[in-house]
Amino acid sequence: EVQLVESGGGLVQAGGSLRLSCAASGFTFDDYAIGWFRQAPGKEREGVSCISSSDGSTYYADSVKGRFTISSDNAKNTVYLYMNSLKPEDTAVYYCAAARGCSKIGVGHWGQGTQVTVSS
Repeated sequence: EVQLVESGGGLVQAGGSLRLSCAASGFTFDDYAIGWFRQAPGKEREGVSCISSSDGSTYYADSVKGRFTISSDNAKNTVYLYMNSLKPEDTAVYYCAAARGCSKIGVGHWGQGTQVTVSS
């Protein structure tokens, strides 16, 4: 069965950095896209980034473009989200998801989430 496990969240000061990891199992990794979403209290879940493991194409929300970088290590079946220049508004639970293409990532499989808190 499909399993996604997020890790790497924590508490950092504004301007700091974190690396989130999404470890995947139970499916053919190269056939899927992996995306990151986040949800803050009282707000809708929003897409952050997505990567297609088959060709390496990447996508970013305007709010994180230039600060976050998504990458895939296909040998480890793991996707990373490098988060730099963090702002308090980045505080949220971050989830990874898997689907057959970034266009379908919103209705894919989901992990349990990892908390990111950015203090000012």
